[in-house]
Amino acid sequence: MSGQQLVVRRGQPFTITLCFSGRGYEEGVDKLAFNVETGPCPIETSGTRSHFAVTDFPEESGWSAVVQQQDGNSLSVSLCSPTSACIGRYSLTLETSTGYQGTSYHIGHFVLLFNAWHPEDTVFLRDEDERGEYVLSQQGLIYQGACDYITSTPWNFGQFEDNILSICLNLLDTNPKFLRDQNRDCSRRNDPVYIGRVVSAMVNCNDEDRGVLAGRWDNHYEDGMSPMAWIGSVDILKRWKDFGCQPVKYGQCWVFAAVACTVLRCLGIPSRVVTNYNSAHDTNGNLVIDRYLNETGEQEQRSKDMIWNFHCWVESWMARPDLAAGYDGWQALDPTPQEKSEGVFCCGPAPVKAIKEGDLQLKYDIPFVFAEVNADVVYWVVQRDGSRKKSTHSSVVGKNISTKTVGKDSREDITHTYKYPEGSEKERDVFAKAEHEKSSLRQEDEGLHLKIKLSEGANNGCDFDVFAVINNNTDVERVCRLMLCARTASYNGTVGPQCGMKDLLNVTLAPRAENSVPLRILYEKYGESLTQDNLIKVVALLTEYQTGDVVVAVRDVYIQNPE
Repeated sequence: MSGQQLVVRRGQPFTITLCFSGRGYEEGVDKLAFNVETGPCPIETSGTRSHFAVTDFPEESGWSAVVQQQDGNSLSVSLCSPTSACIGRYSLTLETSTGYQGTSYHIGHFVLLFNAWHPEDTVFLRDEDERGEYVLSQQGLIYQGACDYITSTPWNFGQFEDNILSICLNLLDTNPKFLRDQNRDCSRRNDPVYIGRVVSAMVNCNDEDRGVLAGRWDNHYEDGMSPMAWIGSVDILKRWKDFGCQPVKYGQCWVFAAVACTVLRCLGIPSRVVTNYNSAHDTNGNLVIDRYLNETGEQEQRSKDMIWNFHCWVESWMARPDLAAGYDGWQALDPTPQEKSEGVFCCGPAPVKAIKEGDLQLKYDIPFVFAEVNADVVYWVVQRDGSRKKSTHSSVVGKNISTKTVGKDSREDITHTYKYPEGSEKERDVFAKAEHEKSSLRQEDEGLHLKIKLSEGANNGCDFDVFAVINNNTDVERVCRLMLCARTASYNGTVGPQCGMKDLLNVTLAPRAENSVPLRILYEKYGESLTQDNLIKVVALLTEYQTGDVVVAVRDVYIQNPE
């Protein structure tokens, strides 16, 4: 019970006690039956209304009512829903008849939720500790930061706090599919795949659909709350409800994901927030992220494709009877508005197993999530005359995919559930299957290798060094130009002003030698323009004079705040 409201899970019996005035119930003389109804237009054939008589044994496939015990004028009856019932608010009515006379009594309302404890429910989760974490736990951790400096933020999901259940049910009744066809929408609420899509679309407001959150990424949050300021979902959901379903300002990916996680857990679907580092946003679906730089390492034309330092989405646990066998389990759902799916800003549920196997033709939105964790990055260096040179760049996308460990405040790395080990034969097979030939991108090794290293930690308020480390893996001397440029950055890949620069026109590399070139980054240069994400993006460009080949290295340095 929450307050005065009865809340039960599908397939879970609950007992009500009927007190008759005048005389007690007589078996064989009195007939008792119940009606349950959900939604504005309950219909038996849609599964939103059911009429069932009191019997001696529970009914397997439908609703049932069984007498438990009789004590004078009171009668205890056990009611039970089928594990495939629609979730939502129900009203319960009793019909009594003796001979030809009948009366009906309205008994009250109850809420029916998905049931991860019942083996026949499509959201059944076998492990008790996992059910505790993914359905019942109201606290969690969300991972942020950068791939080589992972931070965690505590979050209050608060799915059992006062009024949150009624707000979540309200969200279902505000969704455009419900407003278009109430009967059809309510009749599909037995399916977690359907509910997942609705929630994914309703947590953002990009479809003018009275969604919960407005997204913003430009550091101008004066007319609302900065996305960094939220510490839980309850406040956001309550504001949305209190202000007549106007979007709450502002969210970014982890806020969207956390609010969706709250709604899904509240409705009974096991869910968790996951973070993908170096997450690609592939707009044209070619599984290649094209980045354009000029000769000084600055971004030229802004490609629509992006690489986010990290990106959060939700995974929900459910069976997929709508697909061939083998795709049950975790499904990726992404409520952050990025691309449309069937005309709506939502994403998923995409089976994580299908992403790992490269089965891009299945529903929903698998190619988009596949690219987020697998796209190749190609850097094009645009020369002064407008010509472009393709640079080599190793695979950087989809690293350290993280979620909170069950029952512990530590990080679980789930990258292996999304992809086979980098460079393994199985990974290449999956790529070929994804109808995308990686070979066209893998250039011959030109013998020059470049990476960016950090001395010690980079601490906010201090100056620090980064190093371009160059290896000449050939037997001949090479002469190159090295450009090093540092800029403050946001986690979604946008960059601010320059805070460090070095342009060396004649770097001579002896055969089989390694050179290390430092770049000092001064606090007086970065302090002013550092964003709340605490990131500095360092780009190194190495151009070999003889061949004109260009090698690019990029590194995001996380600036640590003092304790």
